[in-house]
Amino acid sequence: MPLEVIEFETAPNPTASIIVLHGLGADGNDFVPIAQELDLSSLGAVRFVFPHSPTRPVTINGGHVMRAWYDILGPGRPEDAAGLRASQALVDAVIATECARGVKASRIVLAGFSQGCAMTFMTGLRHGERLAGLLGMSGYLPLAELTATERSAANAGVPIFQAHGSADEMIQIARATGSRDALIALGYPVEWHAYPMAHSVCPAEIADMNRWLLKVLA
Repeated sequence: MPLEVIEFETAPNPTASIIVLHGLGADGNDFVPIAQELDLSSLGAVRFVFPHSPTRPVTINGGHVMRAWYDILGPGRPEDAAGLRASQALVDAVIATECARGVKASRIVLAGFSQGCAMTFMTGLRHGERLAGLLGMSGYLPLAELTATERSAANAGVPIFQAHGSADEMIQIARATGSRDALIALGYPVEWHAYPMAHSVCPAEIADMNRWLLKVLA
């Protein structure tokens, strides 16, 4: 069952796509206003795609059913590898849809916030065709110890933008810097930014993302 998506195009006949994956408990609507703040007019027509994740019980939230890309069991517990892989297949299908609509993989940026950031790294690093870039906000590298063996040759060296709040209470910045260091050790060019904010997005981050998107989609 393909994911439901929200989308908008900055002009007809887009030649680039930006797929934005939401965080835990949110949905595709969450990042529409932020995307609308970006000025990518110099790139020509761009399509933004905002998928809604499936719903599932989330252990750390008392088993409450909500939109989630994977389960979170809690501190010191293993990662939900099965959930991560199931959502990876769903996100791969969104990328395939964009390619079928005439956008080359090399003109697609995969982006995400929090759980969506984890899914961006999970999917983008393993995707079989070279993407334009991976943009991760307030998240981390999931299944980090498996990345070296599971990553695709096609996306070796894919540009990565990674940003995090220094006062993030949901995902400590140490987890993000550990992910950054792991990615750099594997040879990925990571543009890292830390901002004085909690688990959120700030204007300086949006400006930095705008500049990076213009660069990788130029």
